[in-house]
Amino acid sequence: MQFDPSENRICQLFRIEKPVIQAGMIWASGWRLAAAVSNAGGLGIIGAGSMYPHILEEHLREMQTATGRPYAVNLPLLYPDIDKHVELILKYKVPVVFTSAGNPKIWTPVLKAAGITVVHVVSSTKFALKCQEAGVDAVVAEGFEAGGHNGREETTTLCLIPEVRKAITIPLIAAGGIGSGRAMFAVMALGAEGVQIGSRFVCSEEASSHINFKNAVLNAGEGDTQLSLKQLTPVRLLKNDFYKLVSRAEQEGASPETLNELLGRGRAKKGMFEGDLSEGELEIGQVSAGIREIMPAAAIVEEIWDEFLTTCSQPFKSYGTVKA
Repeated sequence: MQFDPSENRICQLFRIEKPVIQAGMIWASGWRLAAAVSNAGGLGIIGAGSMYPHILEEHLREMQTATGRPYAVNLPLLYPDIDKHVELILKYKVPVVFTSAGNPKIWTPVLKAAGITVVHVVSSTKFALKCQEAGVDAVVAEGFEAGGHNGREETTTLCLIPEVRKAITIPLIAAGGIGSGRAMFAVMALGAEGVQIGSRFVCSEEASSHINFKNAVLNAGEGDTQLSLKQLTPVRLLKNDFYKLVSRAEQEGASPETLNELLGRGRAKKGMFEGDLSEGELEIGQVSAGIREIMPAAAIVEEIWDEFLTTCSQPFKSYGTVKA
């Protein structure tokens, strides 16, 4: 397996050198992280889900100064002020928009009419097909391993990608559990044409996530995350006091209203941005168990890319030995 950027539809669609996309994570992906990834040849994304309109505008201004390369904005459709966010995206001529958590039919025509490339994030083949019908340019298929908001289907990435690939003809990006070049090779072999990576970039120097949260991710091990709050919007959380409170309430049969009251407002900001490791909501993927170092975003991109290219040329090389 050899990689040729000129034959890769994701590279061509976004006009980037490497089909490595940084996820638009709330409270982690501001303009500094997005610009660093774009400048490294990938596609950086500003996570607008945690931003009021005036904050998003500040990030768009800074982004246009920090890079001349393509970048994107992530727009969770369940958040308020969507219309104001779209106005700003049009005003600043954002080249690419990733939408999620909602119906792509609503805003895709508006964005595409302005010449914007539109990508939607899904967790099932059913919704990938709906996205294709809605006219999006590409789809991100995100597996159960992913951090943050997730699908209810609990389909793992290695099962999801080949099924979505068989169902759609538009470009496909894989997400969920990808934090290395070898993992990138695996999903590309299954039919993806690019990868979207979130958790690995949470522990980048440029991420706006709090250092307490970054260190908690570095210390995470296997089994330290869990998909929770399925009655509301499923979200994968690092286990802490807040998670235990939610888990106990769910085991006792709490209603969606009770869980919503327990969640309250600003819980994710408290954990990921302000660094409250006890009472905050700590969203991270299963791949956190393999993250052990805070690095510059550009170094993360290069490490993943170099390992991907090496694996392409030596796909069956052994990366470890079993000792008796």
